[in-house]
Amino acid sequence: MTEEQTVSLVDVLEEDEELEEEASAVLGGSDSDHCSYPQGYVKRQALYACNTCTPKGGEAAGVCLACSYKCHEGHDLFELYTKRNFRCDCGNKKFRDLQCKLYPEKDDSNSLNTYSHNFFGLYCTCSRPYPDPDDQEEDEMIQCVICEDWLHGRHLGCPVPDCVELQEMICEACMTRNPLLWAYAPHLDVPGAEVQVKEEAGGSKTNRLQKTEKADDVIRPTCKRRREEAELEPSCKLKALQATGRTGDQSGAAFWPSGWRSKLCTCGACKERLSEGGVAFLLDESDTVLAYENKGKNQEMQPAGHDPLMSALDNLNRVQQLEIIHGYNDMKSELKDFLQRFAAEGKVVTSDDIRQFFEQQQSRKRRRVDAQQLYRP
Repeated sequence: MTEEQTVSLVDVLEEDEELEEEASAVLGGSDSDHCSYPQGYVKRQALYACNTCTPKGGEAAGVCLACSYKCHEGHDLFELYTKRNFRCDCGNKKFRDLQCKLYPEKDDSNSLNTYSHNFFGLYCTCSRPYPDPDDQEEDEMIQCVICEDWLHGRHLGCPVPDCVELQEMICEACMTRNPLLWAYAPHLDVPGAEVQVKEEAGGSKTNRLQKTEKADDVIRPTCKRRREEAELEPSCKLKALQATGRTGDQSGAAFWPSGWRSKLCTCGACKERLSEGGVAFLLDESDTVLAYENKGKNQEMQPAGHDPLMSALDNLNRVQQLEIIHGYNDMKSELKDFLQRFAAEGKVVTSDDIRQFFEQQQSRKRRRVDAQQLYRP
């Protein structure tokens, strides 16, 4: 007879809260009832790939949140987190016999969609599934903000900085495809910033002031002639950074701090280069996953429609409503006290413990009913 698997109460509560927050962030910004196809290429949305309908060896395809619920229930789905500028494929020619239940009038294909091995359940430069049953090494996976692939921390070619969840990562392959980003990296990426702080911390107050003034001189002309030149022709932040001669090691992924996109140059030439490289979205602060998640959380916090339970309560008289409310509050308070005892003693809660709690509740309720009948005039 095997022993019943148990976990600590603290672990259960923490995991439940974390899963709820993640679900609200990822799914809250997407519509769970209506196919997103009529909206065209949605700026960012939660996506899924169906291994049942489009297995490896066929054409890659992605479906929106609503279609994953309504059209692919019970199928083997790969959760893709979020993707940008994607139009739902559900029911088009890639799906053969399946027709979309929510929006069947679709074109045969969506030519502007971008696909990767993620749509077949493979990730990183190692092209492995996640979770990987053959990988015994614990390692976090981080999404590149350009190609949107997920990479193992050990395959990034550089150390993963602290507070990585507050930063954006661009993988080495995407940095190489967009070489102008290497010019920004020594000035904006997180490892470079940390090195600069450490260097300045060892110097005197005067040295730190001189370094600040020198950095400002690079961005803003200090002599009269350079001011006049700046007025005559549009300033280019990228050229100013390149003029410093400061270069970093052009290898490995780059990590960028919050707000780094606002520091990219927006002159005409730089915008054109970003557009040619297919990364013009880097100038858009609302393109970030963080902005999408915040939108989802805000939508989750908005008041929902009328609760059926509240409708039922409305049909009861005042005395019945108070009895139900008091009963619910009593049970919630007693359950909380019951569970807190386990947490305080570091014990685990088993199914037998929960069953015993509700049996005690039923027993108390019966005693209250019997007492009321006994003393009823």
